[in-house]
Amino acid sequence: MTTSDGTTRSPATDLHRLLDQAFADVEMTPEVQDLKEEIRANLVARVADLERAGLSPAAAVQRATAELGDVRSLIDEMASAPDSPASAWARLRVRPKPGFLVRTVVLAAVAVAALAVPVLAALDVAVPDPARLAAIAAVALPAGLVVADALRQETTMSYPMPGRRAAGYGAATTVALAGAGAAWRYLTGAELPWLIGGVLAVVAAAVAFTYLGATQTNRHKPWVRHHQAAHQDVGDRFTTDPAAAARFGIYTLTLWLVAIAAFVVLGLTVGWAWSWLALVGGFAAMMLVLARMLFPPRN
Repeated sequence: MTTSDGTTRSPATDLHRLLDQAFADVEMTPEVQDLKEEIRANLVARVADLERAGLSPAAAVQRATAELGDVRSLIDEMASAPDSPASAWARLRVRPKPGFLVRTVVLAAVAVAALAVPVLAALDVAVPDPARLAAIAAVALPAGLVVADALRQETTMSYPMPGRRAAGYGAATTVALAGAGAAWRYLTGAELPWLIGGVLAVVAAAVAFTYLGATQTNRHKPWVRHHQAAHQDVGDRFTTDPAAAARFGIYTLTLWLVAIAAFVVLGLTVGWAWSWLALVGGFAAMMLVLARMLFPPRN
């Protein structure tokens, strides 16, 4: 085909030009772009079929575009149709920030590298005490930072958590892992105060997690809450009854104070080998209270 300025234009070029003109006044969203590329592929295949049927390339292009009709009707039909689960998820999806991914990978690498110290100690390799303390810190601190940083990120289903509350979760994670590290130090030959301090740190972290969880507000986005309301018959009592959440926090604090006191008393009287039973009893009592308050008996 020859244009007015004397240049030759192929039928394939005319096909793409006509398609671009059909979408010239249409707002190009990702869904419309996908529709355009699908139409382009169908037109190319239709032109090839018409050429094999004996039409010239130019006539095949004209026939295929005429059969297509008005693309606006296709766009309006697509807009009025309900979203498929895949397209709805793609529209609502929030991708993680590159900086967050880099920080997470670096901190996780530091923590994994620090885990080599307890592995070497388990293999009876001589590891200096400063290296063991550094390993505990190198595991606990990055883990707490990753937890706090992750809670500060917006996700597909949740809004970001406020900075102070996210820092509380991160600090509780660090304290819990530091307590576990202190207990590991006792198991590898350290003095008894390391075990006591580790247990107290773990219990304090458990209390902090319980308080943060009981006072946590709903961070889910509206579409998630709507989905939960449509598909969940059993509600969360702590969300609908803040007074129940406050009572559970007080009960939990009291239970763990009693459990810690019983742990110390049993350790000093019966022996430390049996004192951990007090912590197991405290945890079991807390779970029973949680079940009782989340699912009260019906009248």
